[in-house]
Amino acid sequence: MKPPDGIVGEPRRDRLIHEHIHDPYKTRLKLPEPTVCPTCGAVYHQGRWQWADSYPFDAHRETCQACHRIRDHYPAGVITLSGAFTQQHKTDIVNLVRHHEALETKEHPLHRIIKIDEHPDSIIISTTDIHLPRRIGEALRRAYKGDLDLQYAEETYFIRVHWRREA
Repeated sequence: MKPPDGIVGEPRRDRLIHEHIHDPYKTRLKLPEPTVCPTCGAVYHQGRWQWADSYPFDAHRETCQACHRIRDHYPAGVITLSGAFTQQHKTDIVNLVRHHEALETKEHPLHRIIKIDEHPDSIIISTTDIHLPRRIGEALRRAYKGDLDLQYAEETYFIRVHWRREA
């Protein structure tokens, strides 16, 4: 539409595409295929990281986002488990957490646990992505009930999950 006489129109700015979620570890450019992560052995193939039985000897080498996060100790998700029940059933809970990590990592190499810190009153788990913490929290609620709270940070690639059960 033409502006009325005497009014100069400004260039449209609504066509700019703004990034909704900022993830400093996300690969900005498409990697050459195949690319292998020298740290974990995951292979970038068909546009995504996946596990492969083999890859060409001359494959491009680049560290995957999960290994970068692990190296930098920069989690995308933090799960805090607390309450008397957690302390009484610590071994069973950590086994359930590790089981769900294994299921998730089998299909998604970038979804991993960075570390599990056991404290006198809580267990804190840091992860390389935002999906694994949510799935672990939901698995804990299904298996042991308790209170689950999920907090996604606005415009950042981060989730904080709190699960608590007293008795």
